[in-house]
Amino acid sequence: MPWRKRDAATFGRLMDASHRSLRDDYEVSCAELDAMVEAAWRAPGVVGARMTGGGFGGCAVALVEQEQANAFSRQVSIEYQRVTGLEPSLYVCTAEAGVDIIY
Repeated sequence: MPWRKRDAATFGRLMDASHRSLRDDYEVSCAELDAMVEAAWRAPGVVGARMTGGGFGGCAVALVEQEQANAFSRQVSIEYQRVTGLEPSLYVCTAEAGVDIIY
């Protein structure tokens, strides 16, 4: 599994392939969501991107090199707004280790 090996490049390619499959094979995407993911694919520092959630609009998630997060956000926002005429909301966050039980 690429995430166990910390293989971000393979994980990113799997994210991209997943979006294409959801878009083409399952047809659960829409033009606006595809525009967001495609803008992410062209942005600096992107490792991979895909739709998330139930489809038919909603959200996308992108794995981005930390030092490129601001440039990525700026470029995606500008390109998305140019293509769709809509102003996106982008949120930069970091992954955490997950839930733990404290005794």
